[in-house]
Amino acid sequence: MKYPSTFTPYRPAPTSAQRMAKSTKGAADFLRSNSTMAALLPALARMGTLQQSVAANLPAMFAACQILQFEAGVLVMSAPNAALAARLKQQTPRLQDRLLKDGWQVNSIRIKVQVGRMAPPPPPKRVLELTDNALSSFAELSSTLASDPRSQGLKEAIDAMIRRRQTRAATQQGKEDTPFS
Repeated sequence: MKYPSTFTPYRPAPTSAQRMAKSTKGAADFLRSNSTMAALLPALARMGTLQQSVAANLPAMFAACQILQFEAGVLVMSAPNAALAARLKQQTPRLQDRLLKDGWQVNSIRIKVQVGRMAPPPPPKRVLELTDNALSSFAELSSTLASDPRSQGLKEAIDAMIRRRQTRAATQQGKEDTPFS
């Protein structure tokens, strides 16, 4: 009597890209298989291409704005706050012209403020620090500059930069010295 093999070959775990591709296929297949949902697929594809076209025609500061609806030539967009909505309102004539050139029949653009969608915070500013060697070189340059009126402005600017750097270093040192701040 022969027994069936119990050997299971090794299969590496799927990568995140493979899992993602599988899940997106699953969503698209689900939409295609369900007749009610299949009617939504062309509308979703159209909204996606319209969103890409709007994003390409607007400056980067409007990345948080999205399309809510597009029916009967009326494009409804969302903005995360009133300030961004006001700026977007200023861009609507130019955006409408560009969308018309792209083939979208946009007769008017309405903007709704949706406070729940917050704009991503701006990246932190990078502060470049001078090394001690560079600071001493600037101090040496300042001392070797002539005292004539032509180089006086440069000398004052270098001295001010050195003072700012020294006060910043002193405050940093003070923060490090206090154990409970």
